Amino acid sequence: MGYVDDGGGPAHAHGAAVSVAELTGPQTGEPDVAVELEARKGKVHLASGEVVDGYTLDGSSPGPLIEATQGDLVQVTLVNVDVPDGITLHWHGVDVPNAEDGVAGVTQDAVGPGRSFGYRFVVPDAGTYWYHSHQISHEQVRDGLFGPLVVRPAGAPDADQDVVAPVHTYSGRRTLGGATGITAVEAPAGAPVRVRLIDTDNGPLRAWVSGAPFRVVAVDGTDLDGPTDVTDKGVLVTAGGRMDLVVTAPARVDVGGGTALVVGPRGTRIAAEPQPDADVDLLTYGTPAPLPFDASHPDRRFDYDIGRSWWVVDGTPGFWWTINGHLFPDVPMFHVAEGDVVVMTIRNTSGQVHPMHLHGHHAYVLSRDGEPASGSPWLVDSLNVADGESYVVAFVADNPGIWVDHCHNLDHAADGLITHLAYAGVTEPFQVGGPADNSPE
Repeated sequence: MGYVDDGGGPAHAHGAAVSVAELTGPQTGEPDVAVELEARKGKVHLASGEVVDGYTLDGSSPGPLIEATQGDLVQVTLVNVDVPDGITLHWHGVDVPNAEDGVAGVTQDAVGPGRSFGYRFVVPDAGTYWYHSHQISHEQVRDGLFGPLVVRPAGAPDADQDVVAPVHTYSGRRTLGGATGITAVEAPAGAPVRVRLIDTDNGPLRAWVSGAPFRVVAVDGTDLDGPTDVTDKGVLVTAGGRMDLVVTAPARVDVGGGTALVVGPRGTRIAAEPQPDADVDLLTYGTPAPLPFDASHPDRRFDYDIGRSWWVVDGTPGFWWTINGHLFPDVPMFHVAEGDVVVMTIRNTSGQVHPMHLHGHHAYVLSRDGEPASGSPWLVDSLNVADGESYVVAFVADNPGIWVDHCHNLDHAADGLITHLAYAGVTEPFQVGGPADNSPE
């Protein structure tokens, strides 16, 4: 697809190559966590009693919480009972080996009805993550094929009480943990509670806390340095992103649509305060610290310019997403070599917000609209890029493979807002379409 963009670095030398299919996790050894997930099409029974049409994993949506400890070997067997278009599982935010990434047509073939597929990977970092289908994802995720994944730190456990809070909208119903309305969690007065917000929808999630101050302690699975108390602002969690808040019970966390989490002693009732006008600015929040690499002299610099232009596609006229002025599939393929320091500038002049998600890597935010980051190091795998905004991010190319880099408004990705990061010496045995009818977005 598309054309090669070497980012100002040396072009790839041809020679010995490794297939994406060979870049697996450990194939031997007893797993520390072993899970089997059965995917079905049918009725979804929400935790609050409503019933909608969609998909389930092990009979529910969200699917079961997968819990592991940093360094664990995780084995997940996906069984497609009757999802007609096939399914995969992508481990959103976990920097797995490429063959375990679960993208139909890129890292594997879609798993058809009556078939199964196994994933094995070591979880390298503690944090809040999630998993979801990456086959026809704009439909399958919307209709229920997802679930939460939490990796606990090795060594001493977190002392705070913990609430995993995936937010999803089913047929217009905003839910938290699969329930509409108020979800109550008992916690002693004065106790700190870690609330792991996961935005599984296509658009940004705005949440706010009533009854107590809060701290933003982690973003996209990475702890922030020096988080401070917040009392007069909300938070914005981009589509696909995660944000961990620590609140002091009793407190209420609203996620919109009349859906909220209340933590406190049994019977606690807290009225929602008005939604704040402003959100915590992660560019300046927390305490600065040096990055683990020098981003001032990168090996490659890339531009990812998101626009929208009038085109006729397959006989249909309309406005379509562009990347660097090009329409999918004639978009740039960002080429890197292992070990490269990469700086990427993401600009959005398309008229809509885009939550940008690079698989297999986390990137540090260096600046927004020319303003350097001055707070805690801000490490992301999902970045909210509003219309008119420009971000500069940096990462080390340390996970060989071919990785999708796309908008996590999955409808946008399905309409062409997707490209790839490709490593030197890696070949691709899979294809979109083909016998497996691979359709990643």
